[in-house]
Amino acid sequence: MDTLITGAPALPVGAILEDTVVPAREPWSAKLKNGQTLRLIDIEGQQAIDFLCFGVERYEGQVERYHMPNTIKIPKNILLGEGSVLYSQFARPMMSITDDSCGGHDTIFGCCSFAVDRLRYGQQNGECCQRNFERELAKHNLGPEHVVANANFFMNVPVGSGGEAEITESQSRPGDYVDLRAEMDVIAVLSNCPQELNPATGERPTPVRAIIFEETS
Repeated sequence: MDTLITGAPALPVGAILEDTVVPAREPWSAKLKNGQTLRLIDIEGQQAIDFLCFGVERYEGQVERYHMPNTIKIPKNILLGEGSVLYSQFARPMMSITDDSCGGHDTIFGCCSFAVDRLRYGQQNGECCQRNFERELAKHNLGPEHVVANANFFMNVPVGSGGEAEITESQSRPGDYVDLRAEMDVIAVLSNCPQELNPATGERPTPVRAIIFEETS
C-alpha cells in the first residue's frame, strides 16, 4: 500500500524496510536491528508521539528498557533533540537521535491515562496512551509493569524557574520528523496520542508516519 503523504519530508536516504502510517489514537511497534533507524513524522503538525523502547535480549537477566532518569541525568538536560541518547536502566545507549527538524521533545510528563484524565479534567478520553502501550507490549510478551515514564516526541512541556510545568501548544509543523538510530537490537513502541483534553495533540489527534530504514554504502 502506498503510504506516501503530501507534505511529508523527503524519504530518508537508504534502504527502506518499513513505511507505515499509524492512525490517530492508535499504537504501533516494530523491532529494529542495531544500526537501523526509525523516522517518526508528524504528518499534520502538533501531534504528540508517546515512545518507549526495549532491548530485544535480556541484560543481566532483566528486561532492558528506556530509563527516563538516566536519559536526563547523563547529559544534564530534560529536553530531547539532535544528538540526544535514550539510555536504559543500565545506563547503556539504546537509541540516538541523529536528525531532528523540531527539537525540544519532552522527557518528564509520561503518558496520559484514564486515571490521570479523571483527576485533572473530571472526564476522560475514549482511549489513552497507557492502554495503547499495554496492548502493544502484550504482542512482545511484556506486561503493564513495563509501561514506564516515556519520551514524548513533538510534545512541548516548558518548565518555569519555580519548577512549574504544563503541556502547551506543540511547536511541531506539518512534516516535522525525528530520526532514532538503534544502538542495540530494540523493540520500538509508540502510542499515537489520543489526548483531546489538553494541547498535546492540538486537541485533534491526527495520523503519524513511521519509517524504518538503514543506510546503504
